[in-house]
Amino acid sequence: MTARRTGLREQKKQATRVALREAALRLALERGPDNVRVDDIADAAGVSPRTYNNYFSSREQAIVAAVTAERQARVAAAVAARPADVRLADAVTEAVVEQYTDPDERDRDVLLLITTRPTLREAFVETATAIEHSLASAIARRLGDTEANTTRVLAASVAAAVRVALQQWVQPAAGTPRAGGLVVPSGSLPDLLRAALATLTPALDAAEAQAGRPGA
Repeated sequence: MTARRTGLREQKKQATRVALREAALRLALERGPDNVRVDDIADAAGVSPRTYNNYFSSREQAIVAAVTAERQARVAAAVAARPADVRLADAVTEAVVEQYTDPDERDRDVLLLITTRPTLREAFVETATAIEHSLASAIARRLGDTEANTTRVLAASVAAAVRVALQQWVQPAAGTPRAGGLVVPSGSLPDLLRAALATLTPALDAAEAQAGRPGA
């Protein structure tokens, strides 16, 4: 298969993924998540249910993807864009906080929707793992010639920390009254992210020092 054919195939797959997640979100906002079936999403996107299952494992995953799908690339790009003299721990923390806490108007609507359903909250938390691969590449570029396992472990640890912070944020505080299933997020998400990522500062500093690039 030529590179051109491969490229066209990937473009088609990406277009299908986008169509599915946008259809899932639109239907969820129009009907409510509980009234949306996988078949409905597939039909709205112009594909078969079998094709849908090649991209998403549930309707919740597709709905949440509408707001989180591009975040992994944005986090990695934000890390890479930090000046070279910025400490790695600071670069990672600021990139994560920036990309997780500055939603546009549509994203805010989706986040409000997510807080109404436990299954959507769970799917939202699990999306944190998606930042791992691209973040590992961004960390590797900042550290230079570094053992691949080091950058992968660091990126996986960052993803785990983000997941913990998101889980804390979307879980209702004990005794918090709920109305219509709505959960008011607990605490400040930026503060929760910073606190979780702070536990990784020694490891990020050590990796930077080992690479001969001590943090600023």
